[in-house]
Amino acid sequence: MGADLVITKLHVNVEGQEILKGLDLEINRGEIHAIMGPNGSGKSTLANTLMGHPAYEVTAGEIWFKGENIVELLPDERSRLGLFLAFQYPSAIPGVSVANFLRTAINAHRVEPGTSDNGNGSGKGSGISMREFRQLLKDKMAMLKMDASFARRYLNDGFSGGEKKRNEILQMAMLKPTLAIMDETDSGLDIDALKVVANGVNKLRERNPDMTVLLITHYQRLLNYIKPDHVHVMVRGKIVRSGGPEVALQLEEGGYAEYQGEEEAVPVGA
Repeated sequence: MGADLVITKLHVNVEGQEILKGLDLEINRGEIHAIMGPNGSGKSTLANTLMGHPAYEVTAGEIWFKGENIVELLPDERSRLGLFLAFQYPSAIPGVSVANFLRTAINAHRVEPGTSDNGNGSGKGSGISMREFRQLLKDKMAMLKMDASFARRYLNDGFSGGEKKRNEILQMAMLKPTLAIMDETDSGLDIDALKVVANGVNKLRERNPDMTVLLITHYQRLLNYIKPDHVHVMVRGKIVRSGGPEVALQLEEGGYAEYQGEEEAVPVGA
C-alpha cells in the first residue's frame, strides 16, 4: 500500500504567529499513527490545517493526499476526497436532528457540486434514498451499541461528553472516510466512555482495514485500546521523534523533558 498522506516542510501561521515550523509526516494507507506532545506544540493546529480551516494559514510546504496537493482545496472538497475530522469540542446545533445532519452530510458527498439532489438515491448526482439511509443508520448505530432514539435528538444539544464523542464516531461510520483524524477525541472521557469510543473505531477498521487513522492525544491510555503502528512526538511545531508504540510508554514515564532541552519535564496529559 502506498502513502495516503505526505506532509513536507509544512509551516502554518495562526493569527500572525507561526505554530507549525517545517513539519514532515508520511502516513501509509491502512496505518494508525498517533501524535503526542505538550500543550501548544501544534497538534490541533495540524488537525485543523489538514481539514482546511480558514484561520490556519499555510505559509510554506505541501500536503499531499491521494496524490493531490490539497493546500488550496476548501474543507468540503477535502471531505469529499476522503478526509474526516473528529472534533475535540463538537458544536451543538439545536433544531437539527442527528439523523437529518447525517443524511445531509452523506448527500453532500454523493451529490456533485452544482447538481440537484432528487432524493431518490438513483442516477448520477443523486442523494441517498430515505430507505437506504434508515437501513445504513440502523446498522451503524447497532454496531456502536447506540439507542435508536439518539438519531432523533438535536445534534450535540445537551449531550454528555461521551455522547458527543460517540456521535463523532457515528459520523465517521456513516461517511466512511479514507483518512480519519481524531483530535483529542479522548479528552474529557471517563474510562467507560473511552472504551466505547475506541471499540467503535476498532470495529470500523475491522470492516474497512484500508481506513487510515491519525490519533492526536495527550494520553497513552487511548493507545491501550486503539493500537498504533507508529507514534510521533511533536514539540514546538515539528515532529522530533518517530517510533513504535513503545514511544508512548516512554512519554508516559518521562514526559517531554528530553525533547525540550533544559525546560522542565511536561507530564503526558498536562
